[in-house]
Amino acid sequence: MSIGELRTVLRDTPEKLPDEKHTSEFATATARAVEKALEELVVEHDNANRSYRLACVGGNWQFVTRPDFAPWLQVLVGAKPRPPKLSQPALETLAIVAYRQPITRAEMEQIRGVAVDGVVATLVERELIEIKGEAEAPGRPKLYGTTQFFLEHFGLKSLEELPAAEELRRIQVELATAAKPEDGDQSQLDFEAAPEEESQEESQTENDEKPEDEEEEFDEDDEDEYDDEDDEEEDDE
Repeated sequence: MSIGELRTVLRDTPEKLPDEKHTSEFATATARAVEKALEELVVEHDNANRSYRLACVGGNWQFVTRPDFAPWLQVLVGAKPRPPKLSQPALETLAIVAYRQPITRAEMEQIRGVAVDGVVATLVERELIEIKGEAEAPGRPKLYGTTQFFLEHFGLKSLEELPAAEELRRIQVELATAAKPEDGDQSQLDFEAAPEEESQEESQTENDEKPEDEEEEFDEDDEDEYDDEDDEEEDDE
């Protein structure tokens, strides 16, 4: 349940059960008061080392069992085993979607450098990503984003709890509305050049420019001087 739903229950209970006098004191509880009470319950259950705990997943609060007790619970309720783990390409693509959503399939491919058709289909089938709309670009490509199940699967309260990934945010992605780069052009995929690479490029640039600088030192007066010497040699002949 969300904090809003819990507040609704606290507010409506005194009206629907007027004989229960002790419920009225909680009717005006603020969102922060409810959240603080939930956080205290989290600590209380953790300290008691029970088989279940209180957790906030995807913005909703719920009691969840601890992973240690999963085998017995699967047999008890007849749950199917969890699906196989995601492959490395699937995890990479899922991370790109999570940090750059909403994002088109073409933009995913620009970041990864390979086709993602099969991986995207797998993530959609697993209900980890879904179509969020269409981009304002030729062909109206589909935009993808993570689902509520994504937050539940990874135990995240919200997307704000994702660990920092500056590399993914630093990669310059060509907008879907811009022209695609030529085949083999990896300029959109390069990270910031390392200092050693930059210094090598600068050194190479200086070497390339030196001959041009030396040629520019010969001005028109030098050319006239050479022409005069040539004329004198012809007169002597």
